[in-house]
Amino acid sequence: MQHPRRIPNLTTLAALVALAALANTLPATAAVTPEEAAKLKTELTPLGGEKAGNKDGSIPAWTGGYTTAIAGDKPGGRRGDPFKDEKPLYVVTGKNAEQYASVLTDGTKAMLKKYPDYRLDVYQTHRTAAAPQWVYDNTFKNATRAKLASDVVSGAYGGLPFPIPKSGAEVMWNHLLRWRGTAFQAPLNQYQLTADGKPVLTTSGIADIQMPYYFQEGTLEQFSKSNEYWLVRLINSGPPIRAGEAIVGRNNIDASKDQAWVYLTGQRRVRKLPSPCCDTPTPSAAGVMSFDEIATWTGRTDRFDWKLLGKQEMLIPYNSNKLLQPKSDAEVMGKAYLNPDHVRWERHRVWVVEATLRAGQRHQAPKSRYYCDEDTWNCVLADRWDANGQLWKTLWSQTFVAPDLPATVIGAFGFTDLVSGSAFIGDLYTAKPNQYVIKPRYQDSIFTPDAMASEGAR
Repeated sequence: MQHPRRIPNLTTLAALVALAALANTLPATAAVTPEEAAKLKTELTPLGGEKAGNKDGSIPAWTGGYTTAIAGDKPGGRRGDPFKDEKPLYVVTGKNAEQYASVLTDGTKAMLKKYPDYRLDVYQTHRTAAAPQWVYDNTFKNATRAKLASDVVSGAYGGLPFPIPKSGAEVMWNHLLRWRGTAFQAPLNQYQLTADGKPVLTTSGIADIQMPYYFQEGTLEQFSKSNEYWLVRLINSGPPIRAGEAIVGRNNIDASKDQAWVYLTGQRRVRKLPSPCCDTPTPSAAGVMSFDEIATWTGRTDRFDWKLLGKQEMLIPYNSNKLLQPKSDAEVMGKAYLNPDHVRWERHRVWVVEATLRAGQRHQAPKSRYYCDEDTWNCVLADRWDANGQLWKTLWSQTFVAPDLPATVIGAFGFTDLVSGSAFIGDLYTAKPNQYVIKPRYQDSIFTPDAMASEGAR
């Protein structure tokens, strides 16, 4: 006798659906095997890039990075350009973009099509990425102990958490926890570029930044007590309407514990921000840029599902110390982008990661794609699509060589809104007498709302 098919009740179905959703939104990744980690001492660089060059030699082998002093560098002052005498190998414009389509992002293609004066000056590739030996040592340890579960990293400290990534989310965590020094100060200017090409100063100030994740004398156990990996304080000196304003942020490995406070001179009080993340406009950019667009990506991985599309050779901005050489911001700003005369592009291998809005979450950009350098883990280019599936924004970050760390780090960053024609340029150091100043470890109290109030008051 055939038994009738049993149909689950609604409660059972709801539970199954919930479990399936939970499985999809909370993927866990395990550390790699010791055999895989051993590649970090043979065929891979100590930070996880492929040590060998490519077949045609346009990408050279990594031989240790750039660690010698640059002519013109002044400790605590302006930085020189180690490649100032080089000339472009070729130039990509809207007229010949199709020839290079396979190594251009969608956003770069759109820029070349939209702006006739936009171009890419492509130079010889230099693999300048470097870090101290203790960062390499910690990266090797992290390879076999770091894990990612429920969008939270555990078992990582003092180095790249996932030098041999198995998922898109791991690549994005490498970007968030990239080596950029332990403590530094960055005097900066930020601009909105209106649709008619007019630059409007939104912020002029000094940012103090500290990475407790990279305290050399620290330990994983000590770090795990707070899990705060990135501390920042920005005090504004201009424009006049914003002079005295300030913001302090403390980012946590568990993003639900991120905190940020602002001091507004008109109110003469400190206010805690309810949502210092994602597509919320950040006060540090006068609301022009969202929190998760800072340095291409400074966001929460729990808002998206991350798909690792693989590794690809691309033309990306790289080693742009030349952007630091002019003495005025006006020299380096174009209509809706940086002046191509001061931007250096090179061919590098990048990890390509696609972000799709996770079920139940909200964001103005439900789809994004990120391009993250294999050597530094700096995500230097990104594209964002709006809810209508239209390519909306193309984001970029400029990197420069800082052998005093040593590292190749992100400096200026920004985006062009391909729909409205407006743009934003952040963390521009060009006109400043001090550019990315390496500092001794700050007191933790500097990154508190009380300290910010005393610094920002006027």
